[in-house]
Amino acid sequence: MLLRGRRVHAERGLGVAARPAAPVTYIERRGRVWGRIAEQAAARGGRVSAADVCAAVVPEVQVTGAWLSAGLDAQAGHLMQVTDEVGRQLSDLQLTLGEGPLLDASSSSGPVLASDLADGEWGARWPAFGPAASKAGAAAVFAFPLVVGAIRAGVLGLYRDRPGPLSDFQLGDALVFADTATLLLLDAQDRPADLASYRAEIDQATGMLTEQLDVNITDAFVRLRAYAYVNDIQLADVARDIVARRLRLFPDPDMPLGDKT
Repeated sequence: MLLRGRRVHAERGLGVAARPAAPVTYIERRGRVWGRIAEQAAARGGRVSAADVCAAVVPEVQVTGAWLSAGLDAQAGHLMQVTDEVGRQLSDLQLTLGEGPLLDASSSSGPVLASDLADGEWGARWPAFGPAASKAGAAAVFAFPLVVGAIRAGVLGLYRDRPGPLSDFQLGDALVFADTATLLLLDAQDRPADLASYRAEIDQATGMLTEQLDVNITDAFVRLRAYAYVNDIQLADVARDIVARRLRLFPDPDMPLGDKT
């Protein structure tokens, strides 16, 4: 059972995610969640996939939007599925800024529950992401790592446009949705083309920068993020311009960050 042993970043520090009082409760919850996901798949006429988790979790947990990021280790990963533009911005902001609930959830293997981004605690933890996320339209953000054992498949992110915590019942459902997304992501057949395309552009741009700037892959990605942050452009858009050779970054730190033609 994937919920066993999970740690939760609660509103004021670390707490322990309580398991259902009896096994039948979890079984009933899991059956209901699977039913909602199956309904989404049937509505679009396809097999059940992690994309259906993203769509079904929004009304069930009563959030404004959701997104799935696929990635390994303590990384925010690459955007796989999103329900709206705000969710897309939140995912991209964390990649660009290098901080946020998805990164924290991935590195800790426990959920991060920021019920009010205006709270000083979260502002201190994410001094860049917090204000940017609020500006994008999010008032609360919840992140759930997609993990089973030592395997980390990504993160399920949820947001609300108004502050407020998840109820115990909603949190329980969100955990089951995250567990289900984990299983579906680990299915070798569940690799949508948009995920591959998104990852390919960023990875290709980073590889090109290693040659242009004569740096390693880590430093190249840092430069890519820095350009996106300074110019307030989505990371994927910067990568697309680099790959298309519409943008070139300079190796000399005394020169401007880049030049777009």
